[in-house]
Amino acid sequence: MWGRSKQAEDEKSDPDGPALKDAVREARIEAAERSGVVVDLRDAELARLELLNDELDPLFEQVPDGVELFDRGVSRGDVPRLWIDVVAHVEMGRDKRIYRFVQDTRYGRKVLAESYEVSDLVAAVTRYVARRLVERERALADDPVKNGARGDVNFERRRRRWRALRAFVFGLIVGIAALFALALFNPAP
Repeated sequence: MWGRSKQAEDEKSDPDGPALKDAVREARIEAAERSGVVVDLRDAELARLELLNDELDPLFEQVPDGVELFDRGVSRGDVPRLWIDVVAHVEMGRDKRIYRFVQDTRYGRKVLAESYEVSDLVAAVTRYVARRLVERERALADDPVKNGARGDVNFERRRRRWRALRAFVFGLIVGIAALFALALFNPAP
């Protein structure tokens, strides 16, 4: 600008320009490689969860048809999960090799089982499914709404019948009394 030549400015900016440009290019390549690695890890997690899902097929074929407690499936989000039911799922651990069977409770997550082996996790899921089926049976057997509602309905029916019978008898008595009153006050011809 103040007496410098344009060529001197270009020489000065050229070494900084390409070096930064190269550094940005290398950073983008590294980020792409890292994201490629993350995608590969996620694909590996999904594959391992799919294998576990296939191993659980015989278990869920034995679940009775009328039971709708379990909704099994693999979700492909940021953290892939194999859902067993609404509150329990299997996810991969931090090292992406260990299976972690987790249940969400009102107090936070509870780890039900962790293992590197599919067979160990199948056994843990089998125990969980059995417990849930027993809980369901007990809830249906002790269902106060179901058992209590039948008793309440029968009680209300009997109560309505007695009310109707009382109303009929009261109406009959009032009608007979009205006929006698009419006959007393009305002289015969």
